[in-house]
Amino acid sequence: MRTVVSICLFFGMILASSSLFARTDSESSIRALADTVGFAHRAWQMDSVMARINALNHDDLARTQQPAGTAWRALICPHDDYSYTGWLYPAVLRNIKAKTVIIFGVAHTAWRYHLENQLIFDSFSSWRGPYGALKVSPLREEILKRLPRDMAVVHDPMQSEEYSAEAMIPFLQYQNRDVEIISILVPFMDFAKMQTISQHLSKALFAVMKKHDLRWGKDVAILISSDAVHYGDEDWGGHNFAYYGTGSKANELAEAHDREIINTCFESKLTNKKITQFYSYTTDPDDFKKSRWSWCGRYAIPVGLLTALDLQRLEKSAPLTGVPIAYATSISQQHLKIDDLRMGETAIASPRHWVGYAAVGFK
Repeated sequence: MRTVVSICLFFGMILASSSLFARTDSESSIRALADTVGFAHRAWQMDSVMARINALNHDDLARTQQPAGTAWRALICPHDDYSYTGWLYPAVLRNIKAKTVIIFGVAHTAWRYHLENQLIFDSFSSWRGPYGALKVSPLREEILKRLPRDMAVVHDPMQSEEYSAEAMIPFLQYQNRDVEIISILVPFMDFAKMQTISQHLSKALFAVMKKHDLRWGKDVAILISSDAVHYGDEDWGGHNFAYYGTGSKANELAEAHDREIINTCFESKLTNKKITQFYSYTTDPDDFKKSRWSWCGRYAIPVGLLTALDLQRLEKSAPLTGVPIAYATSISQQHLKIDDLRMGETAIASPRHWVGYAAVGFK
C-alpha cells in the first residue's frame, strides 16, 4: 500500500525527491533507495525493527515456524510498510537459505514508461541496503543473454523508483550479509505471454544453474513480492475498491475472499490450473490491464510461479508444495511502533482503506 497515487493497481509514487535518485560517477552502479519512509534503510533501524517484531509477536512467529531444515524454493511475501506488515516478513523470509534470491517485483509505474509484456531488469552492480551495498548476482547477465530480445528489457529508471523488490532487502540482508539478488519486475502482461516468457526464463535459469552446479532452494530461491487485496472506498485516488461495500461485515467478506484465493491457488501441490485460477481471480478477463480483485502482484505472482513450475519440470525434481504461512491486514493486527526510528507510513489504514497480506512458501 502507498498513498492515493500509489495503489498496487495502476499508479505509483516516488516517495523520495528526485535528488535521491541522482547518482555521482562513483555511485553510478549502485541502485539508490526509493522508500526511506515505510522501510528501514539504516542498520540500527533494522536491528530495532527485528527486536520489536520478536518482542511483540513472539507467538505469531512461533506459530508459523516451519520444520527445521525447511528451505523455500519459491515464496510470496508482502511488501507494505513495516509498521503495518511487521512480523509477516520474517515469518516467510526466514526460511530462505539460498545465497542468490531472484525477486519478482511489481512494476507499479510501468504505465508511465509504456512497459508491458516483457520482463524488466536493471544494470546496477549493487543495491543500497541497511548493512551496506547488496551485490547483484553475476548470474543476471548470463540469464539475460539466454532470453529472446523481445522478452526482456534493462530499464534502470523503472527499477530505481519501484519499491516492491526493495522492501525485502533489509530482511534478507539482516539474516545473511552475503545475500545476492536479481530483481525482475513484471508489468502488464496477458496470460499467454506469461506462459511463453516463463518457459524461456526457466530454461535460461536451468541452464545457468546447471553450468554453475547450483541447487534450487540451497543456492537459488525465487521470491515473489505482492500485497493482497487493496480494499475500501476512501483515499484510493478516486477509485472505489469496496467490492462488498463498507463496514465490518463487508470487510470480513473481503478477507474471506482473499483466504479463498490463497487456499485455492497456493495450498498443496502447485499446478498450472491453480496459477491460471489466480490470474482469473485477480485480472479482468476482457482487459488484462485492469484488475478484477486488487492484488498488486497479479502479474508478478503468475510469472514467478509459472517459472518455478517450469523449472521444477526441467529439473524433474519433487513437485512444488505450497504452504500458506500467514494472512493479516493493515487493520487486523497491532501496528509496529516505528515513529521513533525515523520511519512512518506511506498511506492510511482504516476500515475503509486497508490492504491484505499473504505469506506463502513453496518447498
